Amino acid sequence: MNFRVIYALVQRYSFLYLRNPVRGFELVFWPAMELLLWGFLSMYIQKETTGDFSNFIRFLIGATIFWDVLFRAQMGVSISFLEDMWTRNLLNIFVAPIRIIEYLAAMFCMGVLRVSIVVIVMSILAWFLYAFNLYEFNWYLLPLFASLMVFGFSLGIISVSLILRWGQAAESLAWAVPFMIQPFSAVFYSVETLPKVMQYVAWCFPSTYIFEGMREFIRTGVMDWHAILYSVLLNIVYLAVAAGIFIWMFAKARKLGLLTKIATQ
Repeated sequence: MNFRVIYALVQRYSFLYLRNPVRGFELVFWPAMELLLWGFLSMYIQKETTGDFSNFIRFLIGATIFWDVLFRAQMGVSISFLEDMWTRNLLNIFVAPIRIIEYLAAMFCMGVLRVSIVVIVMSILAWFLYAFNLYEFNWYLLPLFASLMVFGFSLGIISVSLILRWGQAAESLAWAVPFMIQPFSAVFYSVETLPKVMQYVAWCFPSTYIFEGMREFIRTGVMDWHAILYSVLLNIVYLAVAAGIFIWMFAKARKLGLLTKIATQ
């Protein structure tokens, strides 16, 4: 693996944001709006009802931030690929001496950069608007965020694989894939809220264990390391499956001549 190649690709994707303020604005606008919406909604519910809703508000704000970690990691991979497709740069990528592993590594790095920016912005807003301190998780944030990002990378690879196979017709999946698993991931509610059948499906996703662990830590101040362990094991499976799908789809697209078609659409 050539790290200079990875660095060059990351530079290329970064320039898209540094030299176009609109792209940078879009990167922080939607996460900020989502946090404002759910935060003020939870405060309104607390105001209009009786009882202690302090934990509920913290659950909701924490879930919003944690969900964006997964979503932005996935988008970091899929949008980077789509940028190459939209600018007709795919042919340049594939004819250059760039290995697939280096290409994916660069997209992973972009995912990490996107997540870092979004988390900083959202954590500042959550602190000033709702007195929610994301960093009360201390070093526990590292395994929690890492697990969500790896799962997001897996979903991103799957999204790219589908776009490789079906071209522009599958572009919408770059945004749709994460939301297909959101109801089962128990992002804004506990797994017990789901019907029994859906609970079995929910425990098949690593994100479910992270969101349950997040709520458990807010409630008790104790981290459930079993949940993190299960999410890590599932992430290994999902990453392996995603890599297998990508290799299969890439080989099929190359065999059918779809790479040239996608790159020139």
